[in-house]
Amino acid sequence: MNSIFKVLAVALLLIGITAPGFAGDTIKIGSGGAITGGSAPYGLSAARGVEIAIEDLNAKGGILGKKIELLVGDDVCKPEVAVNMATKLVSDGAQMIVGHVCSGATIAANKIYKDAGLIVISPASTNDDLTLKAEHPNFFRTISYDGAKADLMTSFVKNNLKVKTVAMIHDKGDYDKGQMELVREYFEESGGIEVVLFEEVTTRTVDYTDIVQKIKRSNAELTMWGGYQSDASKIVDMIKNKKVDTIFFYAAGIIGDSFVTLAGKDFEGVYATGPNDPSRNPLYKELTAKHKKKYGEAPGTFFYNGYACVQALAAAAEKAGSIDYDKMRAAMFEIKVDSPLGPIGFDKNGDVVGAGFSVYQFQNGKYTQVN
Repeated sequence: MNSIFKVLAVALLLIGITAPGFAGDTIKIGSGGAITGGSAPYGLSAARGVEIAIEDLNAKGGILGKKIELLVGDDVCKPEVAVNMATKLVSDGAQMIVGHVCSGATIAANKIYKDAGLIVISPASTNDDLTLKAEHPNFFRTISYDGAKADLMTSFVKNNLKVKTVAMIHDKGDYDKGQMELVREYFEESGGIEVVLFEEVTTRTVDYTDIVQKIKRSNAELTMWGGYQSDASKIVDMIKNKKVDTIFFYAAGIIGDSFVTLAGKDFEGVYATGPNDPSRNPLYKELTAKHKKKYGEAPGTFFYNGYACVQALAAAAEKAGSIDYDKMRAAMFEIKVDSPLGPIGFDKNGDVVGAGFSVYQFQNGKYTQVN
């Protein structure tokens, strides 16, 4: 078994999908994202949303009267792997794509999808360029873009937390470094807040003493981190143990139980951003129960966004009466979807309308929306 098929087999096993055995004519949806590696919690959650959405659609007859076949790929959140994975999905006959999770991987893979004339919709890729530069006309997403998130964070830090000094650290990754640089620009433009430390660290380091000492010497009232949850938990733990007087703000745009599990009691009081809380939505509640029954645990961060991606593709195809690229693309701007995120649509750039980001704080063992 070659490496590509080994990765695919692992991906299918991890998200609980069995290889499809459809006969005859189907519509093939490719699902691309990080199923293994450091970003696996995000990719798995999205992939499970895609799987359950397809199950639900197939139970109702599929798309345009055809059952849906799911093709799964694992890009490990790496652009070079994403290109190979995208090439395989296209060669396997994917007719539309949900993915990817990491923005760098999405940008790289979309060169393949765009040339193949495929509509792509991501549950998690937030890089501004994907929609605001008009270089990816086939791309849509069910999550807000980085600029909107940067504006939210800087406004909250300035107006709600009312701090004057901020330390910003990141893991050197393209996404996280870019996000921190963008937030720094927003701080500079808004005024009234001084970035007293802007540092990169090596990811998955055992000991973060050096950076924590720099944070302490900087006297930053707030420390903002862009990077993996596993690193964040270690930094939070050391900040608490060293009694560094700073508010910790996890700026990756993600809230999830895995961070809480890693950080434990040290997570109390930490701020983080994440998608708006749709927990009162009836479909959200229904899907939460369905996920728990199927996988034995609560849904991860991008489960609902992944589900909404499939809903949008199906709605566009039905409205267009075809999976033709031009017809589907035109329909994407017209559809309204009753998703688990709430009623959503898409603006002229392909950005979601109706679903945004919020700020949360971990209080008494759970996330509480605070803005």
